[in-house]
Amino acid sequence: MDHNAKSGVTGDAVMEETVPEFPSKGGAATNGIAEDKDMTSKDYYFDSYAHFGIHEEMLKDQVRTNAYKDAFMMNEHLIRGKVVLDVGCGTGILSMFAARAGAKHVYAVDCSNIVLSARQIVKDNGLDKVITVIQGKVEELELPDGVDKVDIIVSEWMGYCLLYEAMIDTIIYARDKWLAPNGILFPDKASMHICAIEDRDYKDDKINWWRNVYGFNMSHMREHALSEPLVDAVDARQITTNHTMLIEIDMYTVTVKDKTFSANFELVAKRDDYIHALVVWFAVDFSKCHRNIRLSTSPEGEYTHWKQTVFYLDRYIAIKRGERLQGTFSLSPGTKNVRDLDFEISVNFSGQHGVLGTSQKFKMR
Repeated sequence: MDHNAKSGVTGDAVMEETVPEFPSKGGAATNGIAEDKDMTSKDYYFDSYAHFGIHEEMLKDQVRTNAYKDAFMMNEHLIRGKVVLDVGCGTGILSMFAARAGAKHVYAVDCSNIVLSARQIVKDNGLDKVITVIQGKVEELELPDGVDKVDIIVSEWMGYCLLYEAMIDTIIYARDKWLAPNGILFPDKASMHICAIEDRDYKDDKINWWRNVYGFNMSHMREHALSEPLVDAVDARQITTNHTMLIEIDMYTVTVKDKTFSANFELVAKRDDYIHALVVWFAVDFSKCHRNIRLSTSPEGEYTHWKQTVFYLDRYIAIKRGERLQGTFSLSPGTKNVRDLDFEISVNFSGQHGVLGTSQKFKMR
């Protein structure tokens, strides 16, 4: 979101709008691999990860990749001689980190045809004796060599807004089936955070625009635009409040049911300004390391390919420094596709410039 931050409250508040399209983390499969008329939506989901472009984007995300690299290379005492399972291995980069850190053996699993490339990459780096690349759905396979337990499970399972694409379900399954007692999960903690931003320019350009299109009222389309969260990089200068944690997830104990939750929040304005949207981001921690390693997607940190998730309010809020915005953030898997997410956000505000109590629903598809 390459907008310059604007500040200063002028006039009374009435409160406004949300946002358009975002690509799935997997993107579209454009290389023609395994494209078949009989493929299901799940098949297309997995095959989208066969395209090199999404892997280039993830590997070039230095915040992401270096966090995993540090977790392995700076903690060889945890890895040496251990059996590692890499869930959703992609090009095999995390498996190779594990091998370089001294793992006894690494089982790298992916459902996508990217495994064909991963096998070659592993071989080209002389690690094919240590890493076994397996193609298949974790929920449908058995590990070779009679392996029934592993010491470490590593995965980069996080999606937009942390839980989009539901890969956490697969990690839970793998944990319950294969992780040895006292085994380690990389990462082992996750948290979701929220703050508020000023963003009038985007709302006017992409949402309120629908109110008058060449002289025609297309407000019906505005409703659709409002219901779709935007995945974009937020300029830290747009942030008008503190941030607060919505939920913290312990990967050793989380269940699939925990993906459905409601969390109350309270935000305090840092300056006199407007609030046009709420922004959600996540962080994950490798807490078993010698020192905790955190991968954060905060708008106040370095850019990551996850960016942030922006929820635009139908009505804006004019808020003064020190005033408080209270609300409830609810999330659940999509009713038709569990890889999707449904949200409901309620906000309550009473300030010098106005009062607002409202609730909005959003769908991430």
